[in-house]
Amino acid sequence: MLKKTLITLTLPLLSVLAISVATPLWGVSAPPASQTAHSAVATAPTTGTLQKMIVENGSVTMDLDLNGFDGSGSPVARPVTLQFVIGANSFFPILVFNDLLRGPQPGSMSLIPQNSVAGGADPGKVGYLPLQLGASLKQLIVEKLPSDQRYDLAVRDANTGFTFFDVEGGNYDYDANAQSLNITNGRLLVSKEFAQTLGRPLDAGAIVGKISVGAAMQPIEIDHLVNGQTQSASMPAVGTIPGPDVIIGELLSLVQSNTGAINNRVGLALGTDACNKGTIDVDWFALPSNDHPFIPQNLYRMSGGADNTERFEQLGQSWGKHAFTAASANTCNFGCNNVGGTHLGSGCSDAYGSGLNGDQDGIGSRAWVNPFTGSFVGSTANNHSGHVHNPGDPTAHRILVNVNDLNTSLNTGAKYFAEAEYIVPHEGTWCQAHPDQCNMYNNASYKQYTVTGINQPFSFSPVGSTVREQPAIKAWTAATVNQIEPDHGNDGIWFMGYKVTDLGNGVWHYDYALYNQNLDRSIQSFSVPLGPGVNISNIEFHAPPQQPGVAHDGTVGDAGYSSTPWDVDTTDPNSITWSTETFATNQNANAIRYGTLYNFRFDADQGPNPTTATVGYFKTGSPMGVTIQAPGGVPSPSPTPTPTSTPTATATATATATSTPPPTPTVTPTATPTSTPPPSPTPTPSSTPLTPTPTPTASATATATATATATPTATATATSTPRHTPTPRPIPPRRERPTPHPRP
Repeated sequence: MLKKTLITLTLPLLSVLAISVATPLWGVSAPPASQTAHSAVATAPTTGTLQKMIVENGSVTMDLDLNGFDGSGSPVARPVTLQFVIGANSFFPILVFNDLLRGPQPGSMSLIPQNSVAGGADPGKVGYLPLQLGASLKQLIVEKLPSDQRYDLAVRDANTGFTFFDVEGGNYDYDANAQSLNITNGRLLVSKEFAQTLGRPLDAGAIVGKISVGAAMQPIEIDHLVNGQTQSASMPAVGTIPGPDVIIGELLSLVQSNTGAINNRVGLALGTDACNKGTIDVDWFALPSNDHPFIPQNLYRMSGGADNTERFEQLGQSWGKHAFTAASANTCNFGCNNVGGTHLGSGCSDAYGSGLNGDQDGIGSRAWVNPFTGSFVGSTANNHSGHVHNPGDPTAHRILVNVNDLNTSLNTGAKYFAEAEYIVPHEGTWCQAHPDQCNMYNNASYKQYTVTGINQPFSFSPVGSTVREQPAIKAWTAATVNQIEPDHGNDGIWFMGYKVTDLGNGVWHYDYALYNQNLDRSIQSFSVPLGPGVNISNIEFHAPPQQPGVAHDGTVGDAGYSSTPWDVDTTDPNSITWSTETFATNQNANAIRYGTLYNFRFDADQGPNPTTATVGYFKTGSPMGVTIQAPGGVPSPSPTPTPTSTPTATATATATATSTPPPTPTVTPTATPTSTPPPSPTPTPSSTPLTPTPTPTASATATATATATATPTATATATSTPRHTPTPRPIPPRRERPTPHPRP
């Protein structure tokens, strides 16, 4: 999939001008004879005024014959006219040199329907249009395609990218006095995908009507050239935040990239459109440079309980897209300064469709990237040698999601949320030089989507607008979500979310979600206090699938990160503790790394009170306390001093274990506690690591001292005060995935 907005090339302006002046544009109406002779010569004028202009306002008309959609072949035409107003300030750019049109550039104009349209026998209603076209009327765009495409224009759904019509032919005419652009006699051809949807694949390319455009244009950039040299000053900043500040302005289509499941999982991709709020143009240098944004994507589900808001879980995560060549659009309406190419200009936006963000050769492993500084080694971060993608694996590196987690018959009433994040090295280096201008805390945004399908392939539709500068955990209805920053200026942030639900009959459900946004040190343990005499049951742990290990994925031994569920320790009557292996034991342990959310939950026979949970970090930093609610007469909240250790630079550094373990709650029991065992899928505790211990090196001793431990072993014995299990929550019967009917 191609970018939906203009990609500003890094060629000198003179080169672009020389090409456009010396080569007449196909379809552009001819200027007067004297001007034609002047512009066709090889020695094109190099002195004059070059304007980049976009649509200020205008209208679009599509004249269709409904017979073209049903193959009736009737000699009696069934004409219908669709009329639209062009959305104000649509980024459909044209270049004008010395008042002569040099041609349009890639961009799009949004269409706002002005009549409810339709068949000649029933004017004023949509009933005679194909259903999919009728459903998309309020979100259509006319898009100028890149010059290497077969057609010049296309009519598409702005949200899904679905192409209804390719536009063939057409005349372009620019009136310099009126600053107006007219496009006439463009033929509307049924696209291949629309023909497939209509059930008439052989009708692809059939002419079903014409399109015309009339638009008032306005300049957004004016360059004065003298003897081929640009005399205009550089573009001023229009952003409002000091420094570079990338946010996600819009999340675009969420798609299953290819049909097919591997290990009962599908691969999804999410389109993103980023904006620069800052006053500084953001570095956007393509690989092999390591100075460009990295874009991981995630999927979440809210479900459970009487109102389907009891729990908030992450279903899948992807590797990250390596950005390249910034556009200079204005999605966020900040007022773009028109800088693009190797920089995203102040106020400007740059879009990547789901096709680019899901391109398996263009996305690299998260393990290479420090999420706070954005640093990584450019030559290795996107190395795909040694493993195969399509057609063997349509899911590789994309958002991995279990089929049953999307099956609408198994998840009635659930809500789904997609999230993406931009990790920006320029923000990291700027923060180091300007400690009061660190803008890497607002780079995640989310959006709700509906799911259609019982078995794959699944389809997704957006619900509402993108929630900017907030992670998806903020969508958890009626939950408490607090931002935590362990080491200001040296490491990122994570979020502590929790929700307590009264189930009745003296039982409460406690659900905790820990989301790591861009914390490099990661999270290794979580301990919840319990009041005296509290009995717990239905203990659960949930984490999204990890990406399988492949060659050059940045993990130790290319083994990938572990998916082993966290151990749970209930031997202490005053707490319950979950933990994974330490960094010293296994650098690939199943820690809560950046862009991931893990859940910890149980039922208890006493109501909630505020208290302090203890969170242990994986790579470096002492454990710290965070405020939550827990059952019974628990201790009142008491904040723990903020650690100040500096995080490690990469996710693959090795460490040397120290002989003195820190005071962490991460004991590993050797036997199942005597209280009622948790039901499946609660993991059975184990004292044996499942991943080989890496070879220690001396280089990372300093960074690992705070967390490297010789994990103590505790024997699970009955406490002096036995816990009585409350009435357990009813366990629903196993719901088997229905066998789908064969696809035609």
